[in-house]
Amino acid sequence: MAKKRLYFIIHKPFKVLSQFSNEGDNIGLGEVFLDLPKDVYPVGRLDLDSEGLLILTNDKSLNNKLLNPKHNHSRSYWVEVEGLPGETAISSLQKGVEINVNGKKHKTKPAAVKIIKPEIPERNPPVNYQKHPERTWLEIQLTEGKNRQVRRMTAKVGHPTLRLIRVGIENLRLEPLESGEITQISEKVIYKKLNLL
Repeated sequence: MAKKRLYFIIHKPFKVLSQFSNEGDNIGLGEVFLDLPKDVYPVGRLDLDSEGLLILTNDKSLNNKLLNPKHNHSRSYWVEVEGLPGETAISSLQKGVEINVNGKKHKTKPAAVKIIKPEIPERNPPVNYQKHPERTWLEIQLTEGKNRQVRRMTAKVGHPTLRLIRVGIENLRLEPLESGEITQISEKVIYKKLNLL
């Protein structure tokens, strides 16, 4: 009998690893999300200092469908950056900038970028606002996911990332989950929202 496919979406908190086990001083998902089935695992990852949408599943085929670069799935991020990006910086991000990935130069694909004013709870611990008095939130939509790509992109145009939250993959959205919350979702719904049907 085939095992039941399970799907969860979580809001990964800041400073939590995208794995179940702890590593050094850093805690893993297993410390935050208790009593999960033993065979589920994260699809993709978010950096230790990034927050937001992460899928947990025991469906191995979903992993391949979502992470294979040829599928070009849209990922949406809310990004708090230092300073106030002008038209030139926004335009550069939209057209693509040259970043360094694993020692090689990489021109990012065109991205959708706009200034936003989200109403979201403060991070724990919060961003150091005395050190960074002027800040701007951007929504950035990408169809690729190189290592620390968003952070490298905003740094390239002179506006380092202070806070980064993944809020969507295709039509699958993080809301209304708060940091550290989880919800189970059906196979049909997740595949539809991820445009995989």
